[in-house]
Amino acid sequence: MSPLGAMLDAEIVIVGGGPAGISTALFLARAAPRLAERIVVLERATYPREKICAGAIGARADRLLASIGVRVDVPSVSIHGLSVDASGRRLAARADGGPIGRVVRRFEFDHAFAREAMARGIRVRDGVKVTGLVIGEHDARIETSIGEIRARAVIGADGVGSVVRRALGLPRGAFMAQAVEVDTPDARGDGPRDILHFDMAARGLPGYAWDFPTLVHGRPMVCRGIYELRAEGVPERAATEPAPAERLLARASDQGAAVPASSLRRFAERGLSLHEPFARPRVLLVGEAAGIDPALGEGIAQAIQYGSVAGPYLARALEAGDLSFASFPAVLRESRLGLDLRLRARAAPFVYGGARPVIERWVTRSHALARAGMDYFAGERVDRRALGRSALDLGVALFGWALDQARFTWAPRSGASP
Repeated sequence: MSPLGAMLDAEIVIVGGGPAGISTALFLARAAPRLAERIVVLERATYPREKICAGAIGARADRLLASIGVRVDVPSVSIHGLSVDASGRRLAARADGGPIGRVVRRFEFDHAFAREAMARGIRVRDGVKVTGLVIGEHDARIETSIGEIRARAVIGADGVGSVVRRALGLPRGAFMAQAVEVDTPDARGDGPRDILHFDMAARGLPGYAWDFPTLVHGRPMVCRGIYELRAEGVPERAATEPAPAERLLARASDQGAAVPASSLRRFAERGLSLHEPFARPRVLLVGEAAGIDPALGEGIAQAIQYGSVAGPYLARALEAGDLSFASFPAVLRESRLGLDLRLRARAAPFVYGGARPVIERWVTRSHALARAGMDYFAGERVDRRALGRSALDLGVALFGWALDQARFTWAPRSGASP
């Protein structure tokens, strides 16, 4: 270690102790074990802390963690399938093998995850607020509630309201979303407790509703929510349409799970746009600080995938002494996560824009698409035949929609001559 390195408080400071920050620390420590004790994670809240989130984790995230010997063992609901409602139809699909994922409570998951990092020698400091960031030629200086911390580089893993992102003067992002959720007991119409349910029936909503089985203090409950995307190319919700909170209250009441407005929890999300900056010399953004899936807002598995990309990259950069991080966007773009995020970002305007009627036909009729989606969510190899079949199903959906439009256009008007 250089004399300068000996003077620093850490090699890497990670701001944010959620899944993106902890996974980055763990994958970095795995790639460079000698640096484990030179990694510092700063978490503003005190564990265990509440984090508003539906809590669904694709099994691909647990597979990634297992590859470095990590298992986050907390109460979970195993998921074996999915269902989706749209255009008056419902498609339900179930995986042939084991679970494709699970639903957790972030209150429990994030605390257990942080303990896994601490058990490996990583310094995780909770209850520490970051108030500023100064990037110098030779170091990064992080101003905190416990004083200044100096490191070779800083990683922003501090979510949608990222202090690190703001300190860099970066824009808020091309894809932003609002979500609202509530936990209720089971209600009429709920499917099996091992299914993730998505509801796209509300055309006036640039987003969807969800019903996910969950456990609250050991009690079986259902997390119900509304996701609303705000992005260029996505029509805004009309002023006459109910806001997400109003829509959720009405939907829960219709389901027989009426709840008071005071029980709703609100949160924001940021989707990744790969053409926007998320790396600067001595600074990287990961997880929601950089951006996650804008189409569905899936966050936890993607946060862990960020760590699996950023951790080894940081180990190589530190070894080479190149902390410009200029190559990180390309590395992320070429990763499986980058491909996934790129596809979802491109799909979002179609899913919630003018092509929505076709998309709704597709997702409620294509079992091949559901199969491919479940395989990806689980981290299984996606069968090319399923992809090919789902592409054919998209063509069929487009043809069916066009045929319906033609029938509507040419239908005789009432009272017209035959």
